[in-house]
Amino acid sequence: MTFNKPLAVILALIVGIGSGIVGAAGGFLLVPIMLTVLHIPTRMTIATSLAVTFISSIGSSAGKLITGQVDYLPAIIMIIASLIAAPLGAKAGKTMNTKVLQFILAIMIAGTAIKIWMDILI
Repeated sequence: MTFNKPLAVILALIVGIGSGIVGAAGGFLLVPIMLTVLHIPTRMTIATSLAVTFISSIGSSAGKLITGQVDYLPAIIMIIASLIAAPLGAKAGKTMNTKVLQFILAIMIAGTAIKIWMDILI
């Protein structure tokens, strides 16, 4: 698979800086960029977005843990639920039509964008 690597680096830097300024995760921006600008296939875009989000969340999670900003009971429940549900979602994603995956992804991105805007405006 080929894509414009310099453009990808520039866009990633812009998304990273913007995400750092507003304190939001950049995944909702990276996915549309990878799909529409870089023309990366949907399944690879989703996997890449998950990997980027996982790696970037390590530092944030460590900081929140160290400063005591984590409510452990809900965190443990979410971790357990994620460990159970993630393999199920991965299996479903492999067999699902790409258009359905794109639709689900669009709904999730739109929901995230709406939530962020509501938090900003309200």
